[in-house]
Amino acid sequence: MTPGPVIVFATGAGQAQSAPWMAAWARRLAAAGVVWPFDWRYLAQGRKRPDRHDVLLETHREALTAAREAHPERPVVLAGKSMGGRIGCHLALEEPVAGLICFGYPLLSPTGARRDEVLRQLRTPTLFVQGTRDDKAPLDDLTAVLAGSAARTTVHVVPTGDHSLQVTRAHTRATGRTQDDEDAAVSAAIDTFLATLGQEAS
Repeated sequence: MTPGPVIVFATGAGQAQSAPWMAAWARRLAAAGVVWPFDWRYLAQGRKRPDRHDVLLETHREALTAAREAHPERPVVLAGKSMGGRIGCHLALEEPVAGLICFGYPLLSPTGARRDEVLRQLRTPTLFVQGTRDDKAPLDDLTAVLAGSAARTTVHVVPTGDHSLQVTRAHTRATGRTQDDEDAAVSAAIDTFLATLGQEAS
């Protein structure tokens, strides 16, 4: 039986792995494989401003290399929140991995420019988990970009979810579905996605 993947889990720009959101999703991902969390250098050093793109990419590469060395028998999946997912996509262009999971992909930069070139270049199967209230990635814009990608992509939509997939009270009142219910649906989508990656190790 092929072992579950090692999931290299990258944070967003402003959260360390100790943040409640990251810790909660690390626990959920652990049901599907071995989670390999890491923090960006600037966060580990107590700085708030993200490093340059090349430094972020190298930090992610170092975590990927360490995860592969520790678990050579397992396929590798890169997962990341916001910026962590975006840098993971860039890394996948250079380092073949089995799959990508992006929580709240930040399609729009702070200036409103589209960061879509990397998505058009992707060849790695990718799951995007996006909320309908995520102003960093309007769903219509994201799906239009993904239509031009050569990668096999799947989008799991969290109704009324924001950039951190937090749903509204109005959604719960209208549907009876709580945050726990929507988080469970995301976990199920991740399980389904991982099951489609096949037997090949990265």
